[in-house]
Amino acid sequence: MATSFLRVCNISGIVLLPLVLAAHGVSAGDQVILSEGGLLAYVYVGAKHMITGYDHLLFLVGVIFYLTGFRDIVRFVTVFTIGHSITLIGATYLGIRADEHLVDAVVALSVLYKGFENLGGFQKWFGVKSPNLLLMVGLFGLIHGFGLATRLQSFDIGSSQFLAKIVSFNVGVELGQVLALIPIVLVITRWRGHRGYAAFYRAVNFYLCIAGVGLFFYQMYGYFG
Repeated sequence: MATSFLRVCNISGIVLLPLVLAAHGVSAGDQVILSEGGLLAYVYVGAKHMITGYDHLLFLVGVIFYLTGFRDIVRFVTVFTIGHSITLIGATYLGIRADEHLVDAVVALSVLYKGFENLGGFQKWFGVKSPNLLLMVGLFGLIHGFGLATRLQSFDIGSSQFLAKIVSFNVGVELGQVLALIPIVLVITRWRGHRGYAAFYRAVNFYLCIAGVGLFFYQMYGYFG
Protein backbone atom coordinates (compact mmCIF):
# COMPACT_ATOMS: atom_id res chain seq x y z
CA MET A 1 0.00 0.00 0.00
CA ALA A 2 2.78 2.44 0.94
CA THR A 3 4.67 1.65 -2.26
CA SER A 4 1.56 2.26 -4.39
CA PHE A 5 0.95 5.50 -2.55
CA LEU A 6 4.47 6.80 -3.21
CA ARG A 7 4.27 5.69 -6.84
CA VAL A 8 1.07 7.67 -7.36
CA CYS A 9 2.61 10.73 -5.68
CA ASN A 10 5.73 10.56 -7.83
CA ILE A 11 3.78 10.17 -11.07
CA SER A 12 1.33 12.94 -10.19
CA GLY A 13 4.16 15.26 -9.21
CA ILE A 14 6.06 14.69 -12.45
CA VAL A 15 3.01 15.02 -14.69
CA LEU A 16 1.04 17.77 -12.99
CA LEU A 17 3.57 20.05 -11.29
CA PRO A 18 4.63 21.83 -14.50
CA LEU A 19 0.97 22.56 -15.24
CA VAL A 20 0.43 23.91 -11.75
CA LEU A 21 3.48 26.16 -11.95
CA ALA A 22 2.28 27.51 -15.28
CA ALA A 23 -1.01 28.43 -13.57
CA HIS A 24 -3.06 31.11 -15.26
CA GLY A 25 -1.22 33.95 -16.88
CA VAL A 26 -2.36 37.01 -18.82
CA SER A 27 -1.71 36.54 -22.52
CA ALA A 28 -1.52 39.01 -25.37
CA GLY A 29 -4.04 36.84 -27.20
CA ASP A 30 -6.59 37.35 -24.44
CA GLN A 31 -6.03 41.10 -24.60
CA VAL A 32 -6.80 41.06 -28.32
CA ILE A 33 -9.99 39.08 -27.68
CA LEU A 34 -11.12 41.57 -25.06
CA SER A 35 -10.22 44.58 -27.20
CA GLU A 36 -12.02 43.31 -30.29
CA GLY A 37 -14.98 41.58 -28.64
CA GLY A 38 -17.91 42.73 -26.53
CA LEU A 39 -19.13 41.55 -23.13
CA LEU A 40 -19.23 37.93 -24.29
CA ALA A 41 -15.49 38.15 -24.82
CA TYR A 42 -15.10 38.89 -21.10
CA VAL A 43 -17.28 35.89 -20.27
CA TYR A 44 -15.08 33.71 -22.50
CA VAL A 45 -11.78 34.95 -21.06
CA GLY A 46 -13.13 34.63 -17.50
CA ALA A 47 -14.16 31.03 -18.14
CA LYS A 48 -10.83 30.25 -19.79
CA HIS A 49 -9.00 31.86 -16.90
CA MET A 50 -10.75 29.70 -14.31
CA ILE A 51 -10.42 26.45 -16.27
CA THR A 52 -6.65 27.06 -16.49
CA GLY A 53 -6.53 28.44 -12.93
CA TYR A 54 -4.95 25.36 -11.40
CA ASP A 55 -4.41 26.95 -8.00
CA HIS A 56 -8.11 27.80 -7.62
CA LEU A 57 -9.20 24.37 -8.81
CA LEU A 58 -6.70 22.53 -6.61
CA PHE A 59 -8.11 24.28 -3.57
CA LEU A 60 -11.65 23.29 -4.58
CA VAL A 61 -10.48 19.70 -5.13
CA GLY A 62 -9.29 19.70 -1.53
CA VAL A 63 -12.63 21.06 -0.33
CA ILE A 64 -14.61 18.46 -2.29
CA PHE A 65 -12.44 15.64 -0.92
CA TYR A 66 -13.39 16.71 2.60
CA LEU A 67 -17.14 16.59 1.86
CA THR A 68 -19.30 13.53 1.33
CA GLY A 69 -22.74 14.82 0.29
CA PHE A 70 -23.72 16.63 -2.90
CA ARG A 71 -25.69 19.19 -0.90
CA ASP A 72 -22.60 20.03 1.16
CA ILE A 73 -20.52 20.36 -2.01
CA VAL A 74 -23.03 22.84 -3.45
CA ARG A 75 -23.14 24.78 -0.17
CA PHE A 76 -19.37 25.09 0.21
CA VAL A 77 -18.74 25.89 -3.45
CA THR A 78 -21.46 28.56 -3.22
CA VAL A 79 -19.74 30.16 -0.22
CA PHE A 80 -16.43 30.10 -2.09
CA THR A 81 -18.12 31.62 -5.16
CA ILE A 82 -19.72 34.43 -3.14
CA GLY A 83 -16.36 35.16 -1.51
CA HIS A 84 -14.34 35.43 -4.68
CA SER A 85 -17.11 37.32 -6.49
CA ILE A 86 -17.10 40.01 -3.77
CA THR A 87 -13.39 40.71 -4.03
CA LEU A 88 -13.13 40.17 -7.80
CA ILE A 89 -15.85 42.72 -8.58
CA GLY A 90 -15.18 45.05 -5.65
CA ALA A 91 -11.40 45.26 -5.91
CA THR A 92 -11.43 45.67 -9.69
CA TYR A 93 -14.17 48.31 -9.66
CA LEU A 94 -12.49 50.31 -6.87
CA GLY A 95 -9.03 49.90 -8.40
CA ILE A 96 -7.59 48.14 -5.34
CA ARG A 97 -4.33 46.56 -6.43
CA ALA A 98 -1.63 44.34 -4.99
CA ASP A 99 1.35 42.53 -6.39
CA GLU A 100 -0.07 39.49 -8.16
CA HIS A 101 2.81 37.28 -7.03
CA LEU A 102 2.14 38.00 -3.35
CA VAL A 103 -1.59 37.40 -3.73
CA ASP A 104 -1.03 34.17 -5.63
CA ALA A 105 1.48 33.10 -2.98
CA VAL A 106 -1.32 33.29 -0.40
CA VAL A 107 -3.58 31.38 -2.82
CA ALA A 108 -0.88 28.72 -2.99
CA LEU A 109 -0.87 28.49 0.80
CA SER A 110 -4.61 27.84 0.68
CA VAL A 111 -3.91 24.76 -1.45
CA LEU A 112 -1.29 23.60 1.06
CA TYR A 113 -3.72 24.31 3.91
CA LYS A 114 -6.49 22.17 2.44
CA GLY A 115 -4.26 19.20 1.70
CA PHE A 116 -2.74 19.46 5.18
CA GLU A 117 -6.18 19.61 6.79
CA ASN A 118 -7.52 16.68 4.78
CA LEU A 119 -4.60 14.55 5.94
CA GLY A 120 -5.46 15.33 9.57
CA GLY A 121 -2.46 17.59 9.99
CA PHE A 122 -3.97 19.81 12.68
CA GLN A 123 -4.73 16.83 14.93
CA LYS A 124 -1.48 14.98 14.22
CA TRP A 125 0.92 17.92 14.44
CA PHE A 126 -0.79 20.38 16.77
CA GLY A 127 -3.29 18.28 18.68
CA VAL A 128 -6.18 20.63 17.88
CA LYS A 129 -9.28 20.53 15.73
CA SER A 130 -9.06 22.18 12.33
CA PRO A 131 -10.77 25.60 11.99
CA ASN A 132 -14.40 25.76 10.84
CA LEU A 133 -14.28 24.69 7.20
CA LEU A 134 -17.15 26.85 5.96
CA LEU A 135 -15.56 29.94 7.49
CA MET A 136 -12.15 29.12 6.00
CA VAL A 137 -13.65 28.45 2.55
CA GLY A 138 -15.32 31.85 2.65
CA LEU A 139 -12.09 33.54 3.76
CA PHE A 140 -10.02 31.82 1.09
CA GLY A 141 -12.74 32.68 -1.44
CA LEU A 142 -12.13 36.36 -0.71
CA ILE A 143 -8.39 35.86 -1.21
CA HIS A 144 -8.84 33.90 -4.43
CA GLY A 145 -11.16 36.61 -5.73
CA PHE A 146 -8.54 39.26 -5.03
CA GLY A 147 -6.10 37.16 -7.02
CA LEU A 148 -8.57 37.09 -9.92
CA ALA A 149 -8.97 40.87 -9.59
CA THR A 150 -5.23 41.40 -9.95
CA ARG A 151 -5.31 39.36 -13.16
CA LEU A 152 -8.27 41.25 -14.60
CA GLN A 153 -6.62 44.57 -13.77
CA SER A 154 -3.61 43.47 -15.78
CA PHE A 155 -5.77 43.85 -18.91
CA ASP A 156 -6.62 47.14 -20.56
CA ILE A 157 -10.41 47.08 -20.28
CA GLY A 158 -11.01 50.79 -20.87
CA SER A 159 -13.68 52.87 -19.16
CA SER A 160 -16.70 52.08 -21.35
CA GLN A 161 -19.13 49.61 -19.72
CA PHE A 162 -16.55 49.20 -16.98
CA LEU A 163 -18.76 47.50 -14.39
CA ALA A 164 -20.51 45.38 -17.03
CA LYS A 165 -17.14 44.08 -18.21
CA ILE A 166 -16.11 43.15 -14.67
CA VAL A 167 -19.39 41.36 -14.02
CA SER A 168 -19.14 39.56 -17.37
CA PHE A 169 -15.64 38.37 -16.50
CA ASN A 170 -16.96 37.16 -13.15
CA VAL A 171 -19.83 35.31 -14.86
CA GLY A 172 -17.27 33.62 -17.07
CA VAL A 173 -15.24 32.63 -14.02
CA GLU A 174 -18.32 31.00 -12.50
CA LEU A 175 -19.13 29.14 -15.71
CA GLY A 176 -15.55 27.94 -16.01
CA GLN A 177 -15.60 26.82 -12.40
CA VAL A 178 -18.75 24.76 -12.95
CA LEU A 179 -17.36 23.18 -16.13
CA ALA A 180 -14.11 22.29 -14.37
CA LEU A 181 -15.78 20.94 -11.23
CA ILE A 182 -18.26 18.61 -12.95
CA PRO A 183 -15.65 15.96 -13.93
CA ILE A 184 -13.76 16.46 -10.65
CA VAL A 185 -16.88 15.83 -8.56
CA LEU A 186 -17.82 12.82 -10.69
CA VAL A 187 -14.39 11.23 -10.34
CA ILE A 188 -14.16 11.77 -6.58
CA THR A 189 -17.72 10.68 -5.78
CA ARG A 190 -17.56 7.59 -8.01
CA TRP A 191 -14.23 6.53 -6.49
CA ARG A 192 -15.65 6.57 -2.95
CA GLY A 193 -16.46 3.09 -1.78
CA HIS A 194 -13.79 1.48 -3.94
CA ARG A 195 -11.06 -0.47 -2.21
CA GLY A 196 -8.29 1.84 -3.41
CA TYR A 197 -10.02 5.07 -2.38
CA ALA A 198 -8.06 5.48 0.87
CA ALA A 199 -4.73 5.37 -0.98
CA PHE A 200 -6.13 7.67 -3.69
CA TYR A 201 -7.30 10.11 -1.02
CA ARG A 202 -3.90 10.22 0.68
CA ALA A 203 -2.00 10.49 -2.60
CA VAL A 204 -4.05 13.39 -3.97
CA ASN A 205 -4.01 15.34 -0.72
CA PHE A 206 -0.29 14.74 -0.29
CA TYR A 207 0.12 16.09 -3.81
CA LEU A 208 -1.97 19.16 -2.86
CA CYS A 209 0.58 19.87 -0.13
CA ILE A 210 3.45 19.50 -2.59
CA ALA A 211 1.70 21.67 -5.18
CA GLY A 212 0.93 24.34 -2.59
CA VAL A 213 4.56 24.54 -1.48
CA GLY A 214 5.78 24.53 -5.10
CA LEU A 215 3.37 27.28 -6.12
CA PHE A 216 4.28 29.37 -3.08
CA PHE A 217 8.02 29.33 -3.82
CA TYR A 218 7.33 29.86 -7.51
CA GLN A 219 5.34 33.01 -6.77
CA MET A 220 7.89 34.30 -4.25
CA TYR A 221 10.62 33.74 -6.83
CA GLY A 222 8.57 35.79 -9.27
CA TYR A 223 8.11 38.54 -6.68
CA PHE A 224 11.76 38.86 -5.71
CA GLY A 225 13.02 38.13 -9.24
